[in-house]
Amino acid sequence: MRYARLIVSARDDYWLAAVVREFTGDSSSVIACDAEIGVEQVLDNNKSPDGRPAVAFLVFAFSVEALGKAVTRRGGQCLMTCPTTAAFDGLRAAEPRIAFGKHLRFFGDGYQKSKVLDGSRFWRIPVMDGEFVIEATLGTAKGVAGGNFIVQGVDQETALIAARRAAEEIGQLAGVITPFPSGVVRSGSKVGSRYKALRASTFDAFCPTLRGRVATRLHPAAQCAYEIVIDGVDAKAGERAMAVGIRTAAGEGIVAISAGNYGGKLGKYHFHLQTLLQP
Repeated sequence: MRYARLIVSARDDYWLAAVVREFTGDSSSVIACDAEIGVEQVLDNNKSPDGRPAVAFLVFAFSVEALGKAVTRRGGQCLMTCPTTAAFDGLRAAEPRIAFGKHLRFFGDGYQKSKVLDGSRFWRIPVMDGEFVIEATLGTAKGVAGGNFIVQGVDQETALIAARRAAEEIGQLAGVITPFPSGVVRSGSKVGSRYKALRASTFDAFCPTLRGRVATRLHPAAQCAYEIVIDGVDAKAGERAMAVGIRTAAGEGIVAISAGNYGGKLGKYHFHLQTLLQP
């Protein structure tokens, strides 16, 4: 998949949290969302482009064109509307580039102004609390999305605590995101469906209530399973995150950790769990 790295700053942590909620809303899976989005890093003020509280988002989509449409739409609806925000490119050397502020500037109705700083063009769009400053274009790069592992526990509480523990640990790593709600997926999916209109459907082999009706892939003692899905800037970033997550999830009551295998239908990359865990 293609990805962009978008840095957004705000006046304080309250408004930064607000923009995170808005920008990452409805972004779990490109099965139905325009993009998969998550916070890659919370930036220290000394690493923020304008010295204010900031976060770096990774935004993944199937193509450069789809990525451009997603960031422009969400930029207008979620970033420009949020008080005090500014938006910057986190991949300035990357090609190809997509329009960002270049499109959103028209909201300024002719009153917008451009400025070039350190070779990068910005647009200053007048809004009711002053100006929305946004970089004109964003760099894009090729990433690897859809790395996954499945945590199987003896009950829901045990599995949920382990999955959360793993997602939070992965969240400390650079170069990856876990785009689902707080990084955890309850409705893991397989490719295809008996209903032709659907691209994906419930992963019945991992549903505990379907034991006896389908060929289960659950451990005999497992009564609950959760999936962690990882999008990375490259294969190595994804591999590292999977290994960290698996080791972190392991513990009492976790009877198995496995993964979805889609027979190559999701892409050319295969991550073998036992290989990842070797020293």
